[in-house]
Amino acid sequence: MTDTEIEITADLVRDLLRDQHPDLADLAIHEVPGGWGNQMWRLGDDLVVRMQRMDRTPELQLKERRWLPVLAPHLPLPVPAPVRSGEPSERFPKHWTVMTWVPGDPLDHSTISRGTHAADTLADFLRALHVPAPADAPIATDRGTHPRDCTEGFQQFFEAVPLDDVAPDVQAIWDDAVAAPAWEGPPVWVHGDLHPANVVVTDGTLSGIVDFGDLFAGDPAWDLAAAWVLLPEGMAARFFDTYARADKATIRRARGLAALKSLFLILMGQNGDRGLPGGKPHWGPAGRAALERVLRD
Repeated sequence: MTDTEIEITADLVRDLLRDQHPDLADLAIHEVPGGWGNQMWRLGDDLVVRMQRMDRTPELQLKERRWLPVLAPHLPLPVPAPVRSGEPSERFPKHWTVMTWVPGDPLDHSTISRGTHAADTLADFLRALHVPAPADAPIATDRGTHPRDCTEGFQQFFEAVPLDDVAPDVQAIWDDAVAAPAWEGPPVWVHGDLHPANVVVTDGTLSGIVDFGDLFAGDPAWDLAAAWVLLPEGMAARFFDTYARADKATIRRARGLAALKSLFLILMGQNGDRGLPGGKPHWGPAGRAALERVLRD
């Protein structure tokens, strides 16, 4: 069965709950817009069902099941916590997980109006997350290493996104990140995928972090790029002052990675405008705004 042959509906979710977790099957179910590798369904007021969709393997969901209960108690913002496991069956041959719901509006559908508060909140969260990871922590396969290892991907995005007169400046920022010294500390826990769809906002500030499927142990610069990707203009300096752990080399790598992530968001916006699979039209403006912040820093 291919991904396109699996139609995930509210009836399917309810049937799976009846089979494996019948005490939850009578709760209200409705789809959460968005999602890519996983499709999300609200379950009652406090839960969500995370259905494996485009992800080719269950690794990302299994990673969340394994490590979020370990990390969540030490983090100062709400994050999803797995409460039930759904196993593959004849009806749905993929994994699914019942998790706690993190209330708030995704940043890609909202805005941060309390920039200073958000900068301090994000810095405090990442300070708590970026602690040395245990030896059996997951290692990233497509991120988490030095930016120079992502040069091919950067060039693909760079060539696909119209940059006009700022292209030389974007290239210079990337070249500086590639030239920066590597992370010399121990591998730390890294969220790995901090972009506007994976953080939630309440009352104009950050109120939760979601989607830990890309969690890994590695270079914190991958998360520190969020200073430009997520926060309003002018807040990067405040963020790094509060975070207080990033040396100049780490900031250089983070800034280059912020440029990379911004180009990716712009490209996904272009794909959405063209009706291509996986496209997210509203990500384009978010990516453009993030790239402007990177360039103006």
